[in-house]
Amino acid sequence: MTKHFVPDNLPSHLQHYIGGKFVDSLGGETFEVLDPVTNTAYATAAAGQKADVDAAVAAARDAFVNGPWPRMKPRERAKVLYAIADAVVAQEDRLAEMETFDTGLPITQARGQAQRAAENFRFFADLIVAQHDTALKVPGSQLNYVNRKPIGVAGLITPWNTPFMLESWKLAPSIASGCTVVLKPAEFTPLSASLWAEIFEQAGLPEGVFNLVNGMGEDAGDALVKHPDVPLISFTGESSTGQLIFRNCAENLKGMSMELGGKSPAIVFADADLDAAIDSTLFGVFSLNGERCTAGSRILVQRDIYDTFVERYAARAKTIVVGDPHDPKTQVGALVHPEHYDKVMSYVEIGKSEGRLVAGGGRPENLPEGQEKGSYVAPTVFADVAPDARIFQEEIFGPVVGITPFDTDEEALALANNTKYGLAAYVWTNDLKRAHNFAQSVEAGMVWLNSHNVRDLRSPFGGVKASGLGHEGGYRSIDFYTDQQAVHITLGDVHTPKFGVESSRETGDA
Repeated sequence: MTKHFVPDNLPSHLQHYIGGKFVDSLGGETFEVLDPVTNTAYATAAAGQKADVDAAVAAARDAFVNGPWPRMKPRERAKVLYAIADAVVAQEDRLAEMETFDTGLPITQARGQAQRAAENFRFFADLIVAQHDTALKVPGSQLNYVNRKPIGVAGLITPWNTPFMLESWKLAPSIASGCTVVLKPAEFTPLSASLWAEIFEQAGLPEGVFNLVNGMGEDAGDALVKHPDVPLISFTGESSTGQLIFRNCAENLKGMSMELGGKSPAIVFADADLDAAIDSTLFGVFSLNGERCTAGSRILVQRDIYDTFVERYAARAKTIVVGDPHDPKTQVGALVHPEHYDKVMSYVEIGKSEGRLVAGGGRPENLPEGQEKGSYVAPTVFADVAPDARIFQEEIFGPVVGITPFDTDEEALALANNTKYGLAAYVWTNDLKRAHNFAQSVEAGMVWLNSHNVRDLRSPFGGVKASGLGHEGGYRSIDFYTDQQAVHITLGDVHTPKFGVESSRETGDA
């Protein structure tokens, strides 16, 4: 029997971090945190309520109004951001072990998360130093320039898939911009978020700039969204929660950036490099346990190569290694939580009446001893799926994919756009004109041509339709976390119509 790996010095209780101190909920509320390999509780976490969020926002607001961080020069802030990046890299091994233990993510896929998180801080450190703003001049008449100011306390609500890295996507630009923050991590995976406080302290981030409140979305998340002293919310999660946040932000006219759900198409034309397309579409839906917003979970294949593609794709899917997330050979680990496992398995059952099952379809066989109760799902492939089928229209967020054929470019585009989502799309063809025309016509915030999901931090990240509101990435992130104040100066004589002059003379007034 192989013993299930448990990281050293695993905490048994996770606290909030408010105003530079670790604290429990004021009312003593807690919740259990599960290990997805055994589905047993390994820790408790403080469950934030409105009073705890109020305390965190008060600390962040005080640090913004009275603290040094928003008034520091960009290069001074950049030095701290670089120190944060170095501290993140120093935690790489421990972070990977904790992330794998908490999420079920395979250890080989967790190991790159620290490097990616560190790069986010380095990128925005460079960006705020190099940034310049517009100045417009009318010679001898007028000068106009933009004064960029951090908005205030940023509310950051993050998901449970690759949580540490996705937290860095929001923490790096918000802090770089001079904002102070309150982070509400996902309740399923609070473990790696607990590392941020030590990292920020070590790097010299002033007290109160970073605050963390654990808890449920309906309690801590709701209080953060509704708080009048939090002028903007950045949220990553599923679309129905995004709609609720949108409604709740309306009361105080908050700024919002939301990256929501996806049901992204991968379109494979007959002239594509078939080997590369199969490699990429397998990786695109089964990496990260299928728990990725940009997963290409609807594969559209031109009929000329459809049967060959399905046969080869299914054969490969059957050989994907499912098992202990800490085993370097594992390619798909355990899903994050029993609730999510039940949701994914319900879609697997639905799919059996909506398509032809060609791989997977249940729990994998030969699970490691002692992990039989873990949240494992075999990589599942359905072929001949109708475009209006639920498994082709609804986000499953697990290792499940549907494949359907098409004949013409026009049909492929109609199928690709036939969903309420619009986050990403993947196009495989060697026809350059077709590739660019298709990319510009598909309803998606991001398109990859002959590639899987490779991100350039300078480019916008976000979706259209039900997949999001606004974009982050590069200067767009800085735009979101700052106000752009226009300052106008008159350089010549001021010629203003003299309202009221004639009427005052008629009455004899001076």
